Amino acid sequence: MLRLLKKAGQLLYRIWFYILVAIPIIVFSPLLIILSISEKTYPQFFWLARNIWATIILYGMGCIPKIKYEEKLVKGKSYMLVANHTSMLDIMLMLRVSRNPFVFVGKKELVKIPIFGFFYKRVCIMVDREDSKSRMGVYRRAQRRLNQGLSICIFPEGGVPPEEIVLDEFKDGAFKMGIAHSIPIVPIIFFDAKRRFPFTIYRGGPGWLRVKVFPFIKTDAMVEKQKGELRDNVRKLMLDQLMAAAE
Repeated sequence: MLRLLKKAGQLLYRIWFYILVAIPIIVFSPLLIILSISEKTYPQFFWLARNIWATIILYGMGCIPKIKYEEKLVKGKSYMLVANHTSMLDIMLMLRVSRNPFVFVGKKELVKIPIFGFFYKRVCIMVDREDSKSRMGVYRRAQRRLNQGLSICIFPEGGVPPEEIVLDEFKDGAFKMGIAHSIPIVPIIFFDAKRRFPFTIYRGGPGWLRVKVFPFIKTDAMVEKQKGELRDNVRKLMLDQLMAAAE
């Protein structure tokens, strides 16, 4: 009986998440539609997403961000934000990490998510990882957004890995792009998102969401052939921290 009650509670917790995702979007949809029409108004769209949408979801779920910065993001400067990807909370958590407006680079499949997908395709850089032309197009669109003073965010694992994998292998894209545009790489670790809201239905619960923002890695003196070394160094840094936290 207790097991059934626990499962019912976890199911309701998951349903509550989707309610929290949808309600602010529905309430603010007229304003969000206006702000998503033009790239010039993206900073205002980002402000709403960060300060209202993400905040309502995280605090409404009882998942309280606890962010430690080893180096602060400078207002008006562009960065390449990279983090491990384990949960749907990662999007909201990343929005809380950076006050600087940034654009997500993500899979085109997310467009299919009801309500969320409508705005996702208007404000994010979508990529079809199976299409080389789509991957190349990302660099052009990213350069345009960087020229507008924005940052870029990529989850370099390329998706959410199986639960037993602590940190999947990294794709080259974020590091190649960081070098090409001479912007600092900002390694970020989400320690608790998988525990708080995993993709497994009958698991998860409220609690702290610890985040660590590492010192930035400059790329302005690097060349493209160093992207593999940069990728591996960042992954090792993050994997070592995640393994140490699990002990």
